[in-house]
Amino acid sequence: MASTPKAPADPFDARLVRKLADILTDTGLTEIEVEHGELKIRVAKTVTAAPVHYAAAPAPAPAAAPVAGPAAAAPAAEAAPAQAVRGDAVKSPMVGTVYLQPQPGADPFVKVGDTVNAGQTLMIVEAMKTMNPIPAPKGGKVVEILVQDGQPVEFGEPLVVVE
Repeated sequence: MASTPKAPADPFDARLVRKLADILTDTGLTEIEVEHGELKIRVAKTVTAAPVHYAAAPAPAPAAAPVAGPAAAAPAAEAAPAQAVRGDAVKSPMVGTVYLQPQPGADPFVKVGDTVNAGQTLMIVEAMKTMNPIPAPKGGKVVEILVQDGQPVEFGEPLVVVE
């Protein structure tokens, strides 16, 4: 008695899902979708607040800087201006390239001294050819822009300070 193989009836491929999850981890993306014929697989992960708090951990570095020597003094000096400025640092939600204006030659989204509303686009981060707007988490005044146009940024890297 020959029976029809079950593989064509079940297009689910656990190896493909694992490979897509690895791509999410390697690239810093939060979601990826693949479609092939009638098969459509979407893998997404949620980003919790814990990684954002982890990025703020370098604050104790100034105490360790004198013991570690000149090599550790550079990161401590870099962290010091962020500590001295009042306001909240808006951090990059992903790895990518930051752009301060909507297109080359256009006016920037915001400048230091501008008043912004909650949800207003401050800049965009391009990741995997997708432009991701970075909104202001609250209304306030732009105190400092910590990145330059076209600069690569890491997940959790401070981009702008809003007071």
